[in-house]
Amino acid sequence: MKLTNRAELVSLREKCRAAAASEKKRILVCTDNGCLASGAMDVYEAFRKELAASGLSWSVELTRDDHDIGLKRSGCHGLCELSVLVRIEPDGCQYFKVKPEDCREIVGTSVKKNGCVERLSHNVNGVPAHRQDEIPFYKKQNRVVLEHCGRIDANSILEYLSVGGYSAFERALFDMTPDEIVRDVNESNLRGRGGGGFKTGRKWEQVKRQASAKKYVVCNGDEGDPGAFMDSSIMGSDPHRMLEGMMIAGLACGSDEAYIYVRAEYPLAVTRLKKAIADAEEHGLLGDSILGSGFSYRIRINRGAGAFVCGEGSALTASIEGKRGMPRTKPPRTVEHGLFDKPTVLNNVETFASVPVIIERGADFYRSIGPENSPGTKTYSLTGNVLNTGLIEVPMGMTLRDVIFDVGGGMRGGTEFKAVQIGGPSGGCLTKDHLDLPMDFDSLKKVGAMVGSGGLVIMDSYTCMVEVARFFMNFTQNESCGKCIPCREGTKRMLAILERIVDGRGEDGDIDLLLEIGDLITHTSLCGLGKSAAGPVVSTIKYFRDEYEAHIKEKRCPAGSCKKLTRISIDPAKCKGCSKCSKVCPVGAVSGKIKEPFAIDVSKCVKCEACVGACPFGAVVKG
Repeated sequence: MKLTNRAELVSLREKCRAAAASEKKRILVCTDNGCLASGAMDVYEAFRKELAASGLSWSVELTRDDHDIGLKRSGCHGLCELSVLVRIEPDGCQYFKVKPEDCREIVGTSVKKNGCVERLSHNVNGVPAHRQDEIPFYKKQNRVVLEHCGRIDANSILEYLSVGGYSAFERALFDMTPDEIVRDVNESNLRGRGGGGFKTGRKWEQVKRQASAKKYVVCNGDEGDPGAFMDSSIMGSDPHRMLEGMMIAGLACGSDEAYIYVRAEYPLAVTRLKKAIADAEEHGLLGDSILGSGFSYRIRINRGAGAFVCGEGSALTASIEGKRGMPRTKPPRTVEHGLFDKPTVLNNVETFASVPVIIERGADFYRSIGPENSPGTKTYSLTGNVLNTGLIEVPMGMTLRDVIFDVGGGMRGGTEFKAVQIGGPSGGCLTKDHLDLPMDFDSLKKVGAMVGSGGLVIMDSYTCMVEVARFFMNFTQNESCGKCIPCREGTKRMLAILERIVDGRGEDGDIDLLLEIGDLITHTSLCGLGKSAAGPVVSTIKYFRDEYEAHIKEKRCPAGSCKKLTRISIDPAKCKGCSKCSKVCPVGAVSGKIKEPFAIDVSKCVKCEACVGACPFGAVVKG
C-alpha cells in the first residue's frame, strides 16, 4: 500500500495500533544474533507448531483480522548471556534459556492460563522474577534508543507503525522547517555516539549552510571494536527507527540521498535493513515526493569489507566511492567535502536512532536524562568477566559501579574486579579507583579514557594487563591502513616490545620506550586510529606499572596468565598431602609424602596446569 499523503499515513498508523491492541497475547521470540546462534528459529518454529495444535486464533503478521495471539520474531531483549529469550506480553513474563521442548509448557501456562513458568524465569536471590521490570539487569536501565527492541517484530514496518513509528518524520516533514529541526537537535545537546562526542546539531547546521546543491547523509554502521555489538543490535532489532533519524537529517540539511555503511560481517543487519528500506519505499515513505510533500529521499546500503580503519569518516567515504579505505588529511572536513566531495552529514547508528525521540518528545525531554553536557542515554555492550553480559542502555553519567554491579550483576564466579577496557582499541583502562566516576564524555576524557562506541570489557584479578595491552595493540597494528609512518611502523614496534615482555624477554627501559613511542604516534599520526592506538598501552602502564615491572624484572606474570612467565607452586599451609596433584602431573614434577605438603620442581614443570585443576583444597596456585 503506497501512502500518498499525511492523512493516509495517520490512518494506517491507527489501524496498526488497533490491530496490535486486539492481540490478547504476544509471544516475542528474540531473533537477534546471540539468540539465533543459540537456536532461536527452532524455538520460533516450535511455537508455531504448538499454536497450530492449540486451537487458538493466532497469526505471525499484524493484520486487521481478528486473532487472539501474535507470534513475533523480535529483536534483542538485552540479556544475551541467557539466550534464547522469550517474552509474553502484556503480562511481561520474561523467559530465559528457552528450548523448543519448553514451548508447549509456555503456551499452556502463559498463553492459556496467564501464569508464568518459574523454572524459565530469572532467579533473584532464590526467588523467581517473572516480569522484566523485576529483574535487576533491567531495573536501572533507561531504554530510549532500545525502546522497541524486543517488543515488536523486527521485520515488520506495520509493527513499527503500531508503536508510533514515523511520527517524528511526519512532524518534521509537515510541521517544521529545516531551521526548526536543527534547532531542536541543537537544543537537545545530542552528542555523537560514535566515540568523538561532537555535537550533532552543530554538524547538521554546518552541512545545511553549505551552498552545494547536492548533499549526502551517511550512517556509520562499521562497528569494529572487539566486543562491541550495539549498532548491530539496533540495525537488526529496530531498523526503521534508524532510517527515520536519517530521513529527518535529510530534511534538515537539504539532502535527497543517503548511504548506510555497514560491516559485511553483519549479515542479519544487512538483511533487515534491506527489507526495511524496501518496505518504506513500498509504503511511500522513501522515494519521490514522499507523502505528496515534494521531498524526495533514497537510502542505499554499502557493505564494508571488514577494515577497522573505515570507521574513520574520510576512510569510510572513500570506501563508498570505490576507493581503498584510507584516511585523508583534514581540513577540509566531511561537513564541507565529504562523500563524492560534497557536504556530508556523517553520524553513527545510535546517533540517528536518538533523533526521532528528540523530534517527537522535545529537546527538554532528552536533556532531562543524564548530565547537562552529556544528556541522553548510551548503549553499551557488556562483556568479559561480568555475570550478566549483553546489550544495555543507561543514562549518561551513570557510574561504572552501577553498570558493573547493579546492571551487570557483579563479577562472574565471585572474583575481584580489576579493570575495564572502555572504548575498544581506541579507548583506555579504568580501575577500582574509577568505580564511582560518572560515565560521560567529559568525565572520561579527564582520566584519559573515552566513551568510544560503547564496548565495555570487564576484567577480573586473573587478567594480565600487559597481555590486554598486547591484544589491543595487535588488533590496531593489523588494522592500520599503513598510509602514515607513525602508525604503520610505531604500532609494529610497540607490538614487538609487548610480545617480548609477555614472552619473558622484557628488558630494562622497555616501559619508557613504550611511552615514548606511544607519545610519538599519538601526536603525529594522520587519523583517529593512530592518534588513539597507544591508549590501552599508556593507560595500563599508568595504572598497572607494577605488572609490567614484574614481567620484565622478575620474569613473573602476577595474574598467572602469561604461560611462559607463569609459576605454579603449592601453598604448604593449604596442602593436605592428598597426592592428587602428583598423580595427574605428566612429567613427574610434583613430589611429596602423603599427609605432608607436596612441592613442585620448577625445572621439570611444563605448566600444563593439570595439578591446579586436580587440587580440591586450592593449594596449587599460579602467580
